Amino acid sequence: MVLSTSTQPRKQRKARYQAPLHLRTKLLGAPLSPELRGKYDGRRTVRVVTGDTVRVMRGDFVGDEGLVDMVDVKNAKIVVHGVVITKADGTEKARKIDPSNVMVTKLNLKDPKRTERLTGGKA
Repeated sequence: MVLSTSTQPRKQRKARYQAPLHLRTKLLGAPLSPELRGKYDGRRTVRVVTGDTVRVMRGDFVGDEGLVDMVDVKNAKIVVHGVVITKADGTEKARKIDPSNVMVTKLNLKDPKRTERLTGGKA
């Protein structure tokens, strides 16, 4: 996926921030666990969808595992069930995480097209 051919960080960021939604969806890839990587012929990343189970690998919530509750395509972030921050007034709010900081441990295969894409048409 090429949003920008430039090597300049400012132009890379600009391309990312100004990308249309059909290209921003490509920014939602997360690495697969070693078990899933072996099952799907070495495929390393997959686009995160609602219902996938992920483990947080970086940040304050490292080690937490949960279902993906929401995928925010506009901001290229995901919301994981159980990953919340406590606000000053005591209420809890979901913390959005970058998909590159999680690892997919279980896939949501309710979509037959997704299953076909993952298996390469062998399903």
